[in-house]
Amino acid sequence: MRVNTETVMFRTNTCGELRLADAGKSVTLAGWVQRVRKMGGMVFVDLRDRYGITQLVFNESSDPELCGNANRLGREYVIQVTGTVSERSNKNQKIATGEIEILVASMNIINAADTPPFTIEDDTDGGDDLRMKYRYLDLRRQCVRSNLELRHKMVMEIRNFLDKLNFMEVETPILINSTPEGARDFVVPSRMNPGQFYALPQSPQILKQLLMVSGFDRYFQIAKCFRDEDLRADRQPEFTQIDCEMSFVEQEDILQIFEAMAKHLFKSILGIEMDEPFQRMTWQDAMKYYGSDKPDLRFDMHFVELMDVMKGCGFGVFDNAAYIGGICAKGAAVYTRKQIDALTEYVKRPQIGAKGMVYARVESDGSVKSSVDKFYSQDVLQKMKEAFGAEAGDLILILSGDDAMKTRKQLSELRLKVAEELGLRDKNQFKCLWVIDFPMYEWSDEENRLMAMHHPFTSPKPEDIPLLDTDPASVRANAYDMVINGIEVGGGSIRIHDSKLQATIFRILGFTPEQAQEKFGFLMNAFKFGAPPHGGLAFGLDRFVSIFAKLDSIRDCIAFPKNNSGRDVMLDAPGQLDPSQLDELCLKVDVKE
Repeated sequence: MRVNTETVMFRTNTCGELRLADAGKSVTLAGWVQRVRKMGGMVFVDLRDRYGITQLVFNESSDPELCGNANRLGREYVIQVTGTVSERSNKNQKIATGEIEILVASMNIINAADTPPFTIEDDTDGGDDLRMKYRYLDLRRQCVRSNLELRHKMVMEIRNFLDKLNFMEVETPILINSTPEGARDFVVPSRMNPGQFYALPQSPQILKQLLMVSGFDRYFQIAKCFRDEDLRADRQPEFTQIDCEMSFVEQEDILQIFEAMAKHLFKSILGIEMDEPFQRMTWQDAMKYYGSDKPDLRFDMHFVELMDVMKGCGFGVFDNAAYIGGICAKGAAVYTRKQIDALTEYVKRPQIGAKGMVYARVESDGSVKSSVDKFYSQDVLQKMKEAFGAEAGDLILILSGDDAMKTRKQLSELRLKVAEELGLRDKNQFKCLWVIDFPMYEWSDEENRLMAMHHPFTSPKPEDIPLLDTDPASVRANAYDMVINGIEVGGGSIRIHDSKLQATIFRILGFTPEQAQEKFGFLMNAFKFGAPPHGGLAFGLDRFVSIFAKLDSIRDCIAFPKNNSGRDVMLDAPGQLDPSQLDELCLKVDVKE
């Protein structure tokens, strides 16, 4: 970035832009002291700003006082210097400005700094908790700052891409009403309406549908959303969505546009051309072959069912199972017994819940050696090998259980664990797909009723609408998710635009007409005034950026994230309110032990 030195004099250049072609120029720089090194009668200072690092040189023979002041500089001091650009004798090819240095003629110490609690380096000595407490210092590290720069570039590319397709950015309210059928809301008490509460939006879903009724046929928003749910690496209580909606579209229109947007991001941000269409997979197939509605397809290892092969041979665990299935890890027969035992203990952990694991190695001569050899003849084991298409050197891992869906999910965890150990989850490789044809409903044991798998505004597949009255559990939703490397980055659906169909969906979900009218009457009434067919989707911006940045957690692509307890340790939030504030809000706090 070059600036007009006639109008801006605080600094003429940034710490990342000067090159050998600038030698001989008088320049003024400002920034933070990265490090100070004294060598004989010379003091070298690395000056850092957002754009890079430039080496400063102070010569004791030229100006002893100035050199002495430089020698007393501490890390993170904010200084301004003026000097001449000169060619470096010991060039540093690791930084962009490594061929030059500044021979300093004058220095202004703008602000002294306490010694920071951790080093402001890529390989810092600060732990997670300490860095989150001093997040404003952590953000000075180039590796963290680059994640936010990446986020900015992606947002700008998304805005420009959608703008060219006539999408209009519209802001929707943050203070709305609480709605059922979702995660827990964050609620906000209203001082002006005692005893009543706003809710922070889990998404702008209803509002963007109303925009479609209003005739804004292509909407988007970089929207803040809030969900009061337990946290993990890919969740935060507040997160950002790329929220989109379109009118007069079918599913294919939406998939084509937003697949093109994803490909545009890969090309413009990472320089990766994706010429082939994204793979598409039904939810049923995803669960059958991968045990997950967001399968990681960077590697194969799909499930093979073994009921016909392994059942009825005298091994009680399999004979009494409702499901037997396994995976084949190519070349993994070298796993030791200790490694296999570790995998067995992994799947037996409470959060996975398998009771055990059977393994089989394909030996160099093609024979199969199994942990259940005494129950199975070599003929049966050969049939099992053929079912997997296994070859010499392969390792087969098998799980069974009383519930096919639960066992597949356990097998999915095993598949990911083995792939991680074999180095198959390469962050430099990207595999994208659409998962389509989700079930409309899922059964909730807690609620003892059918619940919407996505949300109650999702339209059923047109051919399945007759099943709503006879077999609602079999109805498929006109819904779709985009999955990249086993991570759901976005999802959406074609929406219901007919008030009668919407009333039917509410009835199946257990709402009385009165309850539906109370909670969603404004939407159902709006549909009576000419609602167009419409649909959309929302991408998780934080997840999208973390995939491009090759991060394991979304925290480092968010400027000020919460920790795993939902706390901001820098701001010490959430916190208590003064009694006077509680009185104004007509609230009384009763914290249960």
